Amino acid sequence: MLVHSRAGKWATWAVFLLLFVPLFAVPLLVILAASLATNWSGAFPSGPTAARYAAATNGDSLQALTTSLVTALAASVLALVLGGWAALAAASLRERGKRLLDALFILPVAVPSVVVGLAVLVAFSQPPILLNGTRWIVILAHTVLVTAFAYQSVAAAVRRLDPMYEQAAAGLGAGPARVLWRVRLPLLLPSLTSATGLCFALSMGELSATMMLYPPDWTPLPVQIFAATDRGSLFTGAALAVVLMTTTLLVLAAVSRIRTRASYR
Repeated sequence: MLVHSRAGKWATWAVFLLLFVPLFAVPLLVILAASLATNWSGAFPSGPTAARYAAATNGDSLQALTTSLVTALAASVLALVLGGWAALAAASLRERGKRLLDALFILPVAVPSVVVGLAVLVAFSQPPILLNGTRWIVILAHTVLVTAFAYQSVAAAVRRLDPMYEQAAAGLGAGPARVLWRVRLPLLLPSLTSATGLCFALSMGELSATMMLYPPDWTPLPVQIFAATDRGSLFTGAALAVVLMTTTLLVLAAVSRIRTRASYR
């Protein structure tokens, strides 16, 4: 709702800050402070140090970060291809078919992610498709979990497309494939990049299903963060969390820049 009066605007900002600061900003600032502290016996941390960041960006931690990045990128691309293709296909279906497809793609996010992890573990632990103990089962589980978001994002953008562009291209002699590649996909590019960024961020932070599936040689960073905090190394876990958060934000900033350029094409 638009607020036109000055008092209303100030009240809106005050409510926003009262909600944002304690719910979002303070927890993140606490993690940042903990990552730079050697101990925290009082109200504030003490003994500032950056040594944990050196450990968080080397050795096993760097390998875990790389694993998370590869997993998230692979899952995002697969989710975008599958979800985007399904969204484009759903546009030509009748209403009943659209509802059925919506239900199929929403199902993995309508249940706890640990259930999805268990389902993938049971389904791919026996021949003919044996993925258990490999990195591919982790990537597959992440893809299943994030594809719904890609599908919903692209489907919403497809519904907003003006059909006159496609009709004009078809009237000029363009075939269905050319209309898709030269008209529909360029118009959908901002939504496609947004969906990619959302899928990437969700995959980078996924833990529940990953804990059930990851092999020892493919340990994502969220698993290492959980392991560190479970051992009582809260400050180390905080440093790893900051590294994870910063990496995710940098990738999302790059995706946002691509989306902005695509919007002005």
